[in-house]
Amino acid sequence: MPGPSLNPVARRQFLRAGGGLALAASAWPRISHAATPQTAPAKSCILIYLLGGPPHQDMFDLKPAAPAEVRGPFQPISTNVPGIQICEHLPRLAKQADRYALLRAVSHPNSNHTPMIYYTLTGRETALPLMDNDIRPPQRTDFPHLASVVSQLCPPPVDLPGYVAIPELAIRSSISGEFKRARSPLRGGNGGFLGPKFDPLCVDGEPGLAASVPALSLPERVTAGRLDARREMLSLLDRPVPSRSMGEFDLLRQKALLLTGAANTERSPLFALDSVPAELRDRYGRNRFGQACLLARQLTEAGVPFVSIHFNEMTICDGWDTHSKNFEALQSELLPFVDQGLSALIDDLTERGRFDDTLVACYGEFGRTPKINANAGRDHWGDCSTTFLAGGGIRGGVVYGESDRIAAFPKADAVNPVDVQATIYHCLGISPETLIFDQVRRPSPITLGQPIQAVLS
Repeated sequence: MPGPSLNPVARRQFLRAGGGLALAASAWPRISHAATPQTAPAKSCILIYLLGGPPHQDMFDLKPAAPAEVRGPFQPISTNVPGIQICEHLPRLAKQADRYALLRAVSHPNSNHTPMIYYTLTGRETALPLMDNDIRPPQRTDFPHLASVVSQLCPPPVDLPGYVAIPELAIRSSISGEFKRARSPLRGGNGGFLGPKFDPLCVDGEPGLAASVPALSLPERVTAGRLDARREMLSLLDRPVPSRSMGEFDLLRQKALLLTGAANTERSPLFALDSVPAELRDRYGRNRFGQACLLARQLTEAGVPFVSIHFNEMTICDGWDTHSKNFEALQSELLPFVDQGLSALIDDLTERGRFDDTLVACYGEFGRTPKINANAGRDHWGDCSTTFLAGGGIRGGVVYGESDRIAAFPKADAVNPVDVQATIYHCLGISPETLIFDQVRRPSPITLGQPIQAVLS
């Protein structure tokens, strides 16, 4: 007797990407609203997560009057908003300051990678917040990534994923300075106790290539026609019976079939960029980060509610963990990538009439130390960082919060990373009072923060 419509390999890949089992889907706890959702300024969110910790004082909060061992070689330049200055190596973004807000006093007293990644993406502290290398695999007891929460509360059409990660949230390891291809998935990147249904669908290859989504690739000997024949046979076998409820399982199977393109060939190019004009692809930058930004725009425009770009292994250096050669990495690669890709995303959203419908957030797990170390780098610094917000629900041309003279600690209007999360939820029309339940039905609010009213439009 034929089995499910996907062969075992494809089925396992899809389940890992968030398809879930019928039993699991019905067993995982639901989210309930403590208050009626508010009207949403934004319909989707693109989170650009600068994994490793971006140096705020070399990007959006320069201190030209600070001592040389603090200020570094970069100079501030004026933006198109009087009084707002950013780094000279972000000239395109300098011309768009009227369309984004900067939070210059985001602070939390922890400077360890893995606990802060978990905290800034889930809003909860890990059980071992003082351990920087607590790289246990993601657990089903973890608090869910904010995108997983959004994908449950703002479900997409059945033929679309709710949460796409480019690539999977992971870090690389190195031996003698040489990076291995092996990657360690990080806690905080999936659906946690909401279950596998709300895990991300991951684009782990080159953005824009359909084959970069392993979970949607059919085995070599299974053609679209063969898979469609299996689906038709299953539809005959799965005729409803009075004692059986098939709704949840049918939806999951339908999503799997539609996402693979077997039942809807018009949607199969969803993850491909072949049809995008070369001029537009060039505008974003012919690098993994730029093409990831373009793909994120395409996905959100199609109806995917949340896309998270994890900007680390897209680079030739060690991402944003710039303990050495900080300024060389920033000037040659990191800042040009951000300047071109992020500015192109803002322009493209605006030109397509999608800017007010799409929230764009850009931040990392923390900032970098005020003092430059002996290797011309900056080390971990949780006490102060800058967050970039633009698009749906955000008031442009705003700087909120102020750091001290060396960008070490907040001087005024400090906010916590959980307040950034609350602001994202607010812009998507999700009340901060919404409750979420774990496997044993213990309630928790989706955020411990409050929306930052000063940057809301």
